[in-house]
Amino acid sequence: MADAFSDNSENAIRRQVDVQVKSTTPLEKLNDFYQINKTCDFIFQNHFEKVALQFPDDLLHDSTAIAAEIERITQIKVFILGDTSYGSCCVDEVAAEHVGADCVVHYGQACLSPSKRLPLMYIFDRRRIDVAKCTSAFRELYPDTQADVLVLYDVRYAHAIDDVVAMLHDDYPNLVTSQLAVEGEMCYGLNKREPDQEQDGNQLCCHFGRRFSLKTGLSIKDYGVFYVGQEGASLRNFMMTWNRCAFSSFDPATSTGRAESVGVNRMLMKRYYVIERAKDAKVVGILVGTLGVANYLSIIQQLKETIHKAGKKTYMFAMGKLNVAKLANFMEIDVFVLIACPENSLLDSGGFYRPVVTPFEMEVACNRNREWSEEYVTDFGHLLPGGQSHVPLDEGQEHSDQTDVSLITGALRNYKLDTEPVTSHSSSVVLRKQTLTVANTNSAASFLAHRSWRGLEQKLGETPVVKAVEGRKGIAIAYEEEGAVP
Repeated sequence: MADAFSDNSENAIRRQVDVQVKSTTPLEKLNDFYQINKTCDFIFQNHFEKVALQFPDDLLHDSTAIAAEIERITQIKVFILGDTSYGSCCVDEVAAEHVGADCVVHYGQACLSPSKRLPLMYIFDRRRIDVAKCTSAFRELYPDTQADVLVLYDVRYAHAIDDVVAMLHDDYPNLVTSQLAVEGEMCYGLNKREPDQEQDGNQLCCHFGRRFSLKTGLSIKDYGVFYVGQEGASLRNFMMTWNRCAFSSFDPATSTGRAESVGVNRMLMKRYYVIERAKDAKVVGILVGTLGVANYLSIIQQLKETIHKAGKKTYMFAMGKLNVAKLANFMEIDVFVLIACPENSLLDSGGFYRPVVTPFEMEVACNRNREWSEEYVTDFGHLLPGGQSHVPLDEGQEHSDQTDVSLITGALRNYKLDTEPVTSHSSSVVLRKQTLTVANTNSAASFLAHRSWRGLEQKLGETPVVKAVEGRKGIAIAYEEEGAVP
């Protein structure tokens, strides 16, 4: 292996890099692992002619073989969607529409968020799990056989849950199993999601693509929760939402079970800190982190109204997958609010220059009628009118002189609407005497006016036209015309 920082340019060009390449699944196992026959039946029954197959990065190594097999059986055109604009757990309907697809087949991990545009089918890769060790871990974690326990699981282990429950049901009569259920008539292969209601004397609940029935008189906080799957976004989402429940989990990758710690309390305190930062903010950036989850436009409009009535300015950004460098380009923004599916909205913004909050946290910061309590909402659909967590705005909030004290700076703040006149409705940047002067019409424009670097300038007509010439060859450490490095 050559040294990556070698002074020898030839070695630098020829150096080798170790890349871990996943082996493809054998052809004889493809059908069972990816349910190809079931997918083809879905295509035949609905007479689709163009199908988009969406894969996460960890399953792309099998994508071409799956697409070829589906094309061979159905004789239709198949497109592969990889490197999705946002989280791979969400259905990328926009990319599918770009190729004119009639439907989407989504593979791998899924948040089961409702989508509206195209017919959809979920195919979960079947991960291995030792059912005997899973049930053994459950018995150790719940020695009381009369305990009320709800079983949740990663969608990739759904194929084995019936076997797990069958081994436990006789000894645990109060065991409740969740079923996968998706909202809408355009999703095939899963149960249809229904609103919470009474059924057979029990309370039927539907949350995060899971449907389960609780005893009448009991709520979710009266149950212990046993989660089958690895630590990650799904488990974190459940624990934050049902933060009054005692969680335990079984990791099929290591075949070990454990009681989850009280770390969720620390997470809640960290989230309360970013809410205080949001209350102090004057300029808010709305990050569009999904184009596939239903009602994302409605929550954007509601957030704009809520933030405006709290006396803050808003700007909207659509930048795909987020990272520190992207958001650092907008230092005039005091806090960002991310519109995404429940599993992707809880972004740890510790490494970012500005906090990134959820729509619920932004509402706590801006809506005086909403208070911080044991309720924590990650599904923005619940915040909309008609949702179970919707709280109307105080109509007189923007004209109120009520103040409170920032717990971070100690300064007074209020919810009164900033009535500073704006001279341009179409842009924050206006022309004065035909010079590129930024008008001090709002907080962000004022910040931009004092930046030492404001981006590239076009300078139309000022750059001379020159003849194209041959450029340098080689690498920066030693271009060919410079000779060898001593």
